[in-house]
Formats: sequence, structure tokens, C-alpha cells
Amino acid sequence: MRTRTPARVGQYTALLAYLVFLAFPFLWLLSTAFKPPRELGSLHPSWIPEDPTLANFRQAFDEQPLLHAAVNSLVTALAAAVVAVLIATPMAYVLARRRARLAKAVTGWVVVSQAFPFVLLIIPLFLVLKNLRLIDSVPGLVLVYVVWALPFALWMLAGYVRAVPAELEEAAAVDGAGRVRTLVSVTAPLLAPGIVATGLFAFITAWNEFFFALVLLKTPEKQTLPVVLTHFIGAEGVADLGPLAAAAFLATLPSLIVFALIQRRITGGMLTGAVKS
Repeated sequence: MRTRTPARVGQYTALLAYLVFLAFPFLWLLSTAFKPPRELGSLHPSWIPEDPTLANFRQAFDEQPLLHAAVNSLVTALAAAVVAVLIATPMAYVLARRRARLAKAVTGWVVVSQAFPFVLLIIPLFLVLKNLRLIDSVPGLVLVYVVWALPFALWMLAGYVRAVPAELEEAAAVDGAGRVRTLVSVTAPLLAPGIVATGLFAFITAWNEFFFALVLLKTPEKQTLPVVLTHFIGAEGVADLGPLAAAAFLATLPSLIVFALIQRRITGGMLTGAVKS
């Protein structure tokens, strides 16, 4: 017990330090969003605004079409998440159940694809979308997000499929169910936490993505929220700090709310009650 107590204290201390490290940017952003210009220019900034104000939020909405950009981001992120999950689910099932060289090759492709930087991919993606006449279009951006999220989504779902006992599928086969019926009626319901987690990953990735949206979308009415946030930075690189912090805080909220609503389902037991002894 004496040995475990210091180790546990050290673990909790490290975890607390990590949480503080993660929370610091968000808390500072929240504090900046409510500060008046006088406090933003102070040489000795404080954590808590002395004279909190909502003027930064009003100014942010007056200067930029944040609501319209948020709708663009929401439509793009939801479409990318749904399409990525629909494609990745049957592919992950085949990858997890088929022990073949093709499955190993696909797994290797998943790992390698995550190593490519955005800058290396933007030129071939731009040329492909140009030939498809999808430049400066929401469907083109959704296609890019699906392609970018698909490898990791496939890898995530394959791990969830492997956790489903094969005996359940064998029992369904004995009852006369085919592969498709087994996937839809037996495996897919047990994969619900994994599907939700994968969809959340694809949604947050698309919601926060900036580089592809900046390069591929030129029409102001089609731009997503991360791109519109850059409009608070002037031509000389001087940021309108108060409205920028307010707009960035609002842009962060959807991801936090979505995660808070479904985190229990993600962390819940996937097979609770599925197999009875």
C-alpha cells in the first residue's frame, strides 16, 4: 500500500497537469472574449476580466457573416461524417474478418496515409477536383474531407469489429442470414459506440479543418467558419483580438457540445448484454 500510494499520487498529479495544459488555451480564449479593449492592451493581463463585456461578440457578428459560415461548416462536417461512416463500416468489416494479404495491404495503406502532410496532397487534390469541376464547391470539399478521414475511420472501426465475437455471426449464419443481413442486423447494432466515435472524429476533423477549405473555396458565401475567422486579421497581420477571440470561442462550442452529448455512448460497454453466459 505504501508503494502504491506515492505512485497513484504521481499519476493523478501528472493527469492534473495534463488537463491544465489542455485547458489553458480555451480558458485564456474565454477570458479574452469578454475583455474590453482597455484590458486587451494591458501590460499586465488578468485571468478574469475586470469589466466583462459582450461588445466583442456583437462586433464579431457585425463584421463577419459568422452564422452563415457556421451553417456551411455544419453542412460540410455532417455530410463528411455520414459519408465516411457509411463507406468505412462495410470496409472495416471485410478488413477485420478477412485474414488475407489484401487486408494487410489496406492496413499498411491506412498507416502510411496518415504520414502525408497537407501541403504534399493539395496540388494533386486540386487537379483532381478541377477535372471533376468541383473546385469552389461544397461537394468537392466534402469529398476531400471524406478521403482524408476515411483511413483513420477504417482503422478505428476495424478494431471495433474485431471485438465483436464471431460466434454471434456464426449463429446468424446458421439461422440463414447472409453476409449483408448479418452486418446490418447483428454486427452493426453492436458497433454503435464505434460508429458514433468514428462519426464524431470525422465531424470534428471537418469542422476544424482550415487548409483545404482555404485553398478550395474562393467564393465568400461558401467559406467555412475557420476560413472566416482569418478575416479578423488585417492586411498587416494585426489581429482584432477581442472579436477574434469571441468568434473563435463560438466556433469551439459545437465540438465540445457534440462530444459532451455522446461521450457516455463512446465510453460505454459495446457488448453489454450481447452475450449471455
